[in-house]
Amino acid sequence: MNVRVQTADFDVAQELARLRGSDTGVGAIASFIGTVRDMSESAPIHGMILEHYPGMTEASLAEIVAEARARFDIRDALVIHRVGALSPGDQIVLVAVTSAHRGMAFDACRYVMDLLKTRAPFWKKERTPAGDRWVEARESDAEAAQRW
Repeated sequence: MNVRVQTADFDVAQELARLRGSDTGVGAIASFIGTVRDMSESAPIHGMILEHYPGMTEASLAEIVAEARARFDIRDALVIHRVGALSPGDQIVLVAVTSAHRGMAFDACRYVMDLLKTRAPFWKKERTPAGDRWVEARESDAEAAQRW
């Protein structure tokens, strides 16, 4: 299990190769990559600033991954979440899960991402032509997390 919060970008291919390693029991790797859009609520976005609560954020992510491991038959998991100033097109988050079978990998990956959106202490500020604005929690994210 690997959880990282960082300002630096990440190389998806390298991270997935490292996650799988030499584990020949892996039959599936499911991943999600979140990126910065150039529009939000029908308004252009010049970028965003992601803030977090150091220490608490990593602990929250580790707890979510531990819950996924207990709930799903997975072999390993990885969460990388960036913080700081980001531009449209930049990668924000990588969630990846290995399992013997695709169903468990898909479900565990979705579970981790859904809970990350509602439980991990991150704050987003969007930079727009009209000025900066904090992003409010979305009802759709809460509904996705409640399904689990």
